[in-house]
Amino acid sequence: MKPRSPLSELPTHDVFNMPPHQGDQNLWSDDKALCEWTKIQGGSQHTGHFAHVGNVGGLDDTFEKAHQANRHGPELRAFDRYGMRTNAVEFHPAYHDLMDIAVSNQMHNFAWHNEGNAGHLGQSVLTYMFCQPEGGVMCPMAMTYSVVPSLRTTPSLAKEWVPRVLSNNYDKRDIPAEEKTGSMIGMFMTEKQGGSDVRMNSTVAVPFGNATGIGTEYLLTGHKFFCSAPMCDAFLVLANTEGAGISCFLVPRWRPDGQRNNLFIQRMKDKLGNKSNASTEMEFQDTYGVMVGDEGRGIRTIIEMVTGNRLYCAMSSAGIMRQALVQALHHTSNRSAFQKRLIQQPLMRNVLADMAIEVEAALALGLRIARAMDESDDPASASLARIGTAVAKYWNCKRCPSLVFEALECHGGPGYVEESIMPRLYREAPLNSIWEGSGNVMGLDVLRAMTREPEAIPAFLTEVEKAKGNDANLDRAIEDLKAELSEPIGMEGRMRHITEMMALTLQGALLVQHSPSAVAEAFCASRLAPRYRGAFGTLPQGCDLDRIIERALPN
Repeated sequence: MKPRSPLSELPTHDVFNMPPHQGDQNLWSDDKALCEWTKIQGGSQHTGHFAHVGNVGGLDDTFEKAHQANRHGPELRAFDRYGMRTNAVEFHPAYHDLMDIAVSNQMHNFAWHNEGNAGHLGQSVLTYMFCQPEGGVMCPMAMTYSVVPSLRTTPSLAKEWVPRVLSNNYDKRDIPAEEKTGSMIGMFMTEKQGGSDVRMNSTVAVPFGNATGIGTEYLLTGHKFFCSAPMCDAFLVLANTEGAGISCFLVPRWRPDGQRNNLFIQRMKDKLGNKSNASTEMEFQDTYGVMVGDEGRGIRTIIEMVTGNRLYCAMSSAGIMRQALVQALHHTSNRSAFQKRLIQQPLMRNVLADMAIEVEAALALGLRIARAMDESDDPASASLARIGTAVAKYWNCKRCPSLVFEALECHGGPGYVEESIMPRLYREAPLNSIWEGSGNVMGLDVLRAMTREPEAIPAFLTEVEKAKGNDANLDRAIEDLKAELSEPIGMEGRMRHITEMMALTLQGALLVQHSPSAVAEAFCASRLAPRYRGAFGTLPQGCDLDRIIERALPN
């Protein structure tokens, strides 16, 4: 049934020159660049699933559920009515609806259902789409997706938990995992005194009983400062074992004897954004856990999970940018000023085209790294994935807040009120840059990959040099990057600059090879030219703004 139009004739004035309700989107078929880049990177066999998710994720009803889940955030229920400690978090029904949509459509496990068949690429496409209506729900999806490689370091745990992760059933009940139809897994790493430096963690783990069929059991005591998605069924946790240092443990919500585990939620974080997702502080007091991986090798064990989460951050930021652009295009296409539609005004066209280039470049960068993860049996691809994940995470997450701000500015005042989706996107935009390593951590991780993996830089340069000879600005950027990489003095202090150069050069190389000439030429003439300063709306004269905007407009 067609929705009834709101009243436009009011006692004092008529309402006109206001954009109409946007209604349903199709996050797949409306996005020409997404469809093309998915095919370019080898994901055509999954387009049926992507089309379904794009349709469901883009429904006006899905966006409304996201609005409700953020407006009515989670609430801590540490105790039940009888005074019993439950350590539960209560969510609005809209949150559970979104979780059901996400889980049933494999937002948390697509890669593992499709190993060897563009699984990580597909996972990245799904992330890019579903982060557009709602990012908070995607936090448990990202962690559950990323946990599988860490679990596989301990086959007994993998045998028990991976089948639960591979379930496509969302089971919100707070009961032992073995009684549920599907499970989610989270991660608790940071502590007050350490933050990103997890080697400063003070949580301790002592052996408990004997080794069992599922691994060596421990009791953990300590405090974790950021514990998101605390209603997951289990968590990977870092803690110190005597004489060995940091080890990794799987900590379930329920102990094997059927009793609640000692996971004591201290308080809920009142965050800037990501409001639908619960983030807490957690106390461990003789909390049951099973060691994952080798003792004293906890950071190496959990880094497998961190790598997947970093790819998620890069793709989530790209998706948030895409939805911000869609909102700006809708507003400017339906709003007039000075006798023209905003989208027809020359300076606004420059802004919109510039944002469209940024979104496509972010998408291309993330999907190329996802494909490298799918091809990690090849040493060169594995090296590209290793260094490229940090590069993509750094740059996409850095560009997201400024683009969302620019898209908000396109709306003027209406974009600054909570009835618009723009404030939610704006609050969400900085999160991915902080989660799983801030900008400095990513720069240092690129440096670590350069120094510890001799093939990382050769693999990266081989990738960008595939496009050499097609654009003078790109060719110069490649040579500048080589010169920067060849100077070891003071390199640690230059790693943000180097990482930015790597990201822009790889984006330019990908666009030159695969995007329409209007997009590629405008990217190289702006981002890779000496005059670029990063502000949107500064594309040089001669760029084909019409073709760029036409490509970005929803079908």
